[in-house]
Amino acid sequence: MNDVSAKNAARAIDALRRGWPVRIGDMTLVAIETGFATDLFAGQKINGILLSSARAATLKLANQFAAADTQQPVLIAPPSGLDASLALAIADPSLDLRYPYKGPFAALPLEQPEAAQAAMELAREAGLLPAFLLVDADPDTEIAPTDLAAFQNADNLRIAARARLPVSAAEDAELVAFRSVADAADHVALVVGQRDGSPPVIRLHSECLTGDVLGSLKCDCGPQLHEALHQIADAQWGVLLYLRQEGRGIGLVNKLRAYALQDQGFDTVDANLRLGFVVDARDFSVAARMLHLLSISQVRLLTNNPEKVAGLEAQGVTVVERLPLKIAANPHNAHYLATKRDRTGHKL
Repeated sequence: MNDVSAKNAARAIDALRRGWPVRIGDMTLVAIETGFATDLFAGQKINGILLSSARAATLKLANQFAAADTQQPVLIAPPSGLDASLALAIADPSLDLRYPYKGPFAALPLEQPEAAQAAMELAREAGLLPAFLLVDADPDTEIAPTDLAAFQNADNLRIAARARLPVSAAEDAELVAFRSVADAADHVALVVGQRDGSPPVIRLHSECLTGDVLGSLKCDCGPQLHEALHQIADAQWGVLLYLRQEGRGIGLVNKLRAYALQDQGFDTVDANLRLGFVVDARDFSVAARMLHLLSISQVRLLTNNPEKVAGLEAQGVTVVERLPLKIAANPHNAHYLATKRDRTGHKL
């Protein structure tokens, strides 16, 4: 049953990304940012717009009775003249300076709060804004709110392929690719050096296209990646786990929206929250499962983030030592690094 539920959730995530309707509980929903792109709803009746609680707060809806629970998503009546541009402006807080005049909106009773919460989480899994159209269309797929938990808890990660890969930091390295039937993302581990009985030096590095590949100065990801590789190479042996969890788990597109909000004066924490996501949506249990498949149970962890230590230890991986990763700030990321220290507990 759990396997069936996980497959249902995977189909729903794929459908949302394609702009197709998904039925969750008694609600049929279409993601705003993909639904209009299909022209599927041109001229059709839209019964409401489902928004995250954070977005509802920005739109000043909390003073309405139907939206008074600040922990719940909010359903609003569709405004007159709703089209793709207006719907996206309602959904995306990074556009607020471009489209400042929206509303007022009327909140509607939320009769399916559990399904609405599941929809918000499905959007994150799909890398989409947590904002939906409530429609009468025939759904492409149907799921129960509990199906999402089965998808997120599915433990079906496996080693798919491995090959020798000399890299600039260490010629003696092997790349191991991991694949899950529930998740389209392929995670990889770079194993450096010769395994012995000592705990390896481990780095959990979340994918960052802008920092790792393009050399972005807004974050410290690229320098951290290269410094970690050199420290692993200097150890007896170690492993870099490269996790496909871009933007702290919200995806590349939403990360760029967060960057736009940072340019408007919000820090990295408030930008994520304003978009309707949690501060950090990454799942470090994936890293723990990768280590288990590599038969590694004790590690020396290269990190400034105590959440990574807690995440591994909660999954049975013993962190025998935390090794700090020191990276110099630059004028573009100094505030970002201070925010990580002061608001998310990072420390050297």
